[in-house]
Amino acid sequence: MNVERLATHLGVVISRSAFKDGDVSGMLVRQDGQSPVVGVNDSHSTLRQRFTIAHELGHLLLHPGREVVLDRPVRVNLRDKTSSTATDLEEIEANAFAANLLMPAELVRSELQRLPATVQQDPETCAAELADIFEVSTAAMGFRLINLGLVS
Repeated sequence: MNVERLATHLGVVISRSAFKDGDVSGMLVRQDGQSPVVGVNDSHSTLRQRFTIAHELGHLLLHPGREVVLDRPVRVNLRDKTSSTATDLEEIEANAFAANLLMPAELVRSELQRLPATVQQDPETCAAELADIFEVSTAAMGFRLINLGLVS
């Protein structure tokens, strides 16, 4: 899945830069009458940036965002280190959206079946092999495999 192409198709502008707060992976900024902007921390790995874009698209499609007043009201969603801790419903939903977009359940199951049995039986190797196929981090694939009930 080319998330940047999808973002462009949805009218989203991708802006990369190094964030002062290294814990922030990305943000979605929406302002009435303007294209939404996904800010991505380019000091993070390419795989993490890809997941961040998918995550922010989840916010765009699922959540109204929090209003922040600068010189005029804008709506912002941030992705930071607490985004993956499963404590905020919107973050859980955006992570699930990103996981479904980048690692569709049926494709993960299909690719898993193609792996040698020895790889299928080793959760770490399995996650690493599938992560390469789906262009996500090994950690993201590990969570996906657990959430799909494919490994324990």
